[in-house]
Amino acid sequence: MALQKPALKASIKQLLQDMMTREDASYEEFADRLSTAIDAFVKTGTVTVASGIAVATTGTAAAQTGSTTAQGTGTIS
Repeated sequence: MALQKPALKASIKQLLQDMMTREDASYEEFADRLSTAIDAFVKTGTVTVASGIAVATTGTAAAQTGSTTAQGTGTIS
């Protein structure tokens, strides 16, 4: 799934509207809600890793286990 920028924008706008109605500024609440919105935004992304990363496996032909043995480069979309 692609990053959901419109959802992040809506969350930020709602946060700003909510904070403008407060009589007392709450920097802690603002920071918490903004970081929550950003965290949710980042988690909507899909990480795509290029093929060709070296892998070491063990086991039988029917039951392989393993892990990568080299770093790969990916993109978030």
